[in-house]
Amino acid sequence: MHVPDGFIDAPVSAVTGVVAAGAIAVSLRGARRELDERTAPLAGLVAAFIFAVQMLNFPVAAGTSGHLLGGALAAILVGPYTGVLCVSVVLLMQGILFADGGLTALGVNITDMAIVTTVVAYAVFRGLAKVLPRGRRSVTVASFVAALLSVPAAAVVFTLIYAIGGTTDVALPKVATAMVGVHVLIGIGEAVITALTVGAVIAVRPDLVHGARGLEQRLKLRVNGELVDAPAAEPAPAPAGRSHRKLWITGLITSLVLAGFVSFYASAHPDGLEKIAHDQGIDKKAEPHASSDSPLADYGVKDVSDARLSGGLAGVIGVGATIVVGSTVFRVVRRRRTDEMSRADTHTATGTRV
Repeated sequence: MHVPDGFIDAPVSAVTGVVAAGAIAVSLRGARRELDERTAPLAGLVAAFIFAVQMLNFPVAAGTSGHLLGGALAAILVGPYTGVLCVSVVLLMQGILFADGGLTALGVNITDMAIVTTVVAYAVFRGLAKVLPRGRRSVTVASFVAALLSVPAAAVVFTLIYAIGGTTDVALPKVATAMVGVHVLIGIGEAVITALTVGAVIAVRPDLVHGARGLEQRLKLRVNGELVDAPAAEPAPAPAGRSHRKLWITGLITSLVLAGFVSFYASAHPDGLEKIAHDQGIDKKAEPHASSDSPLADYGVKDVSDARLSGGLAGVIGVGATIVVGSTVFRVVRRRRTDEMSRADTHTATGTRV
């Protein structure tokens, strides 16, 4: 659903840019509360994994494909604020390095693909978590439904943005119907990928999944014929050799394999927005991408003639660049939180002495 340059006029693109910048600023602050020394490295990995899986277009209808948006996955794994940042990092890397998604439309893409999907998915997920039985299976089910609904929600928001700032005169009811219809199908694929990934992480490290916090059931003791909660035990520290590093390495290898090898077998059909834009005439005023001469444009390495090798190298480079940029951002965010906590402790101690 990457919107290229020329689809949306300059004023609306500027407004969405301001919205996106504001949301990122709020998310940077909110992510300080979500990230700790264990989850900060995972956030960078989540961004890289989303980049890798977005390369795997899957067929959804005749001549149409879809790919993961990632907002639901990121929100459930690392939290909604951090999730917005994860998807935004992916969109930035795709726009600058791979000419995927217009640079003037970056605000539109972040608003639609990062903010809308993350907010909708997390709201649905939290709502279901309150009514479903507490347990890992419920987290997986809630993840499926949240991801499924987040994609057509993004399609609706794109249609609204296009209704306000679209550069061509098209029949909006037809666009809305086509967008929602195709993206419901894409949402099914998104839901399956999200549920499988969340379920896999929960199976090995549930303590690292933001959406699974608080799932532990308190032990019950029978005292004088009545069941009461047992005192909470302190969690045992994970052995050094089996810490989050194993999950991080496994996730990185998986991302590299998906982007560097499996992506070659992805569907070559245009994605939902591309197909609808062509069929409905939305793309009449599309503009060339500012990074169209990038050495990695269109997910291939310039001057490498072998398609398999070119695409694989581009995928590996993309995963590497995304995890470096993402990890740097989340490390800085985490450090800011640590600095704030240190200053607060200092002030408290000073006040106590006075």
